[in-house]
Amino acid sequence: MGKRKFFGTDGIRGRTNQAPMTATIAMIVGMAAGKHFLRGDHRHRVVIGKDTRLSGYMMESALVAGFTSVGMDVVLIGPMPTPAVAMLTQSMRADLGVMISASHNPYEDNGIKLFGPDGYKLSDEDEMAIEALLEAPPELAPAGEIGRARRYEDARGRYIYSAKNSFPQHLRLDGLKIVIDCANGAAYQVAPSALWELGAEIVAIGVTPNGKNINDQCGSTAPGLLQETVVASGADIGIALDGDADRLIVVDENGRIVDGDQLMALIGSSWARAGKLTGGGVVATVMSNLGLERFLAAQGLTLERTGVGDRYVLERMRSGGFNMGGEQSGHIIMSDYATTGDGLVAALQVLAELVTQKKPASELLHLFDPVPQLLKNVRFLGGKPLDDPKVKAVIAQGEAALKGKGRLVIRPSGTEPLIRVMAEGDDAQLVEHWVDAICDAVRAAT
Repeated sequence: MGKRKFFGTDGIRGRTNQAPMTATIAMIVGMAAGKHFLRGDHRHRVVIGKDTRLSGYMMESALVAGFTSVGMDVVLIGPMPTPAVAMLTQSMRADLGVMISASHNPYEDNGIKLFGPDGYKLSDEDEMAIEALLEAPPELAPAGEIGRARRYEDARGRYIYSAKNSFPQHLRLDGLKIVIDCANGAAYQVAPSALWELGAEIVAIGVTPNGKNINDQCGSTAPGLLQETVVASGADIGIALDGDADRLIVVDENGRIVDGDQLMALIGSSWARAGKLTGGGVVATVMSNLGLERFLAAQGLTLERTGVGDRYVLERMRSGGFNMGGEQSGHIIMSDYATTGDGLVAALQVLAELVTQKKPASELLHLFDPVPQLLKNVRFLGGKPLDDPKVKAVIAQGEAALKGKGRLVIRPSGTEPLIRVMAEGDDAQLVEHWVDAICDAVRAAT
């Protein structure tokens, strides 16, 4: 596969008004992606959603110009979660979906995520084909075939209806007090509405976007405000989404954070008991805690591990027939209900269990004790330190020492000159010793 110039592990992302996140490049991306998905003689359609960043207006306008110039009609749905774009792309029989978002990053960044007609993020092959078209002169449509753009007013209602359909019909959320933190992001209208419609008493925070406060001291990456609000308001549970609402972190009634591993343990085991879990287990990345693997094994379920990134989790789910997977960061994919991670739908699965089991969140959501896990990053100046014989020797010693009691995960960062060294095991001192030893070896090799 060729070297990517624009696409990273999750679309195109960067600092706004610097390449590749300029209006000019966004317009060219619209032309190239539009051209790639022009097939057959029907009227072609692209659905464009965005989060609440100030630069969303600029990027949206540029993409509209690009898509319409090659003959694609555009449906604009405004600020909406990433999974809503995926759902509406499929539901509207569109040829392509676009989400303008940099997810959990600060407002100065933005990104472009693309979805195919099936509602799934694009394959590597599609991304490489679009990359090739970015370098070529655009093929513009004749004047009479330029696309039209329209705003679609019913998108919020469509997504709320779809999300609520994932919640068991016989259940309601009456009597539950829920704090929902929308990160001043894409779900600021739809998530509180969906929970309110199901009967919950809602305390909403992070629902006053101003273009610059997305993910700012709020949302799944900064849950401090949520923890305080849950405790202060005497809520039963707190839910934090990120800027584009494709991930979820939960806080129990005592203000304790619950990560994606615990959520996968809860949803996976409850689905297994109900006969709903397919594939015989759950798919997660190499970063998920060993405690999750042991918990699932005790239930007769497997934990399949992939590289870091939700696209790799989804690939393994699709190839292995799994309907449940995710990341420790709270990116939960449930393919029965969505083609990508969906924070609100995952939250509804957790809330269904809370209602059904009638236990406090603190009891329900801590199904295993995580084993001590330590991650350190080592910056290196050049070369490939992981190929150094001395580094390899130390890694081999660490693997031997942790065998049966833990594990090592050592990988280069995909975006920075960093080596990420992670170890976990039952003995915290042993874990720390080997992480430090490997970090020292990497430093000595650079």
